[in-house]
Amino acid sequence: MIALAAAAALGGTAGGVAQDVAKPTIVLVHGAFADASGWGGVIARLNKDGYQTIAAANPLRSVAGDAAALSALVKSIDGEVVLVGHSYGGLVITEAANGNANVKALVYVAAFIPEVGESAFVLSGKFPGSTLGDALQPVPLADGNVDLYIQPPKFHDQFAADVPADATGLMAATQRPVTQAALEELTTVATWKSIPAYTVYGSADHNIPAGVQEFMAERAKVVDAVAIEGGSHALMVSHPDEVAALIEEAAASN
Repeated sequence: MIALAAAAALGGTAGGVAQDVAKPTIVLVHGAFADASGWGGVIARLNKDGYQTIAAANPLRSVAGDAAALSALVKSIDGEVVLVGHSYGGLVITEAANGNANVKALVYVAAFIPEVGESAFVLSGKFPGSTLGDALQPVPLADGNVDLYIQPPKFHDQFAADVPADATGLMAATQRPVTQAALEELTTVATWKSIPAYTVYGSADHNIPAGVQEFMAERAKVVDAVAIEGGSHALMVSHPDEVAALIEEAAASN
């Protein structure tokens, strides 16, 4: 499929094709209050280095449902895959990797690395420092669920304090809501116990505090943990070089 098509398009020597096929596909999964466009800077760097990238659309409706959609995408890809999740997307990639033998690594970008039976709400409050609760704007839905947005005036300081204000204004206006139920949903697997995991996080993350990130990284025994001093929750936007470098490290690992 994707890898085969790329190989066919290359033509030329067998060595050239083998080199291309050897690179895993990078699947990037955005989290709550964001969309796939946030990966733009990371994608540019990965593509320049010869990686096939897919920025998946994350429905943000439920962990199980979102993971099922991602799992179907992963199954459609020939060859190895590196799953990269931001924020709530960490829950989704953890679940979606289950049963997909072509997932070679999990990369968590300011993301949750959940144990079985944990939720985003439970983890974010495990250590002090999150101010997300006071920044949220709930929107009741007809089915009884609730969509959650970050209040636009609070978006910059809450989500992306190290990103220029003009950019965060656009991010706030185009943010996608997550359901409250999704943030409360308990996870069912911890695939990082059998798949190599990597993490990068910021010391000034106000959504998932650094203390929580450090706890999850140590518990998961990640291969590499990169802490960015002063980094916000939006690391893929503010620090695309460091994020891309960690993804490439995971992709090149044996």
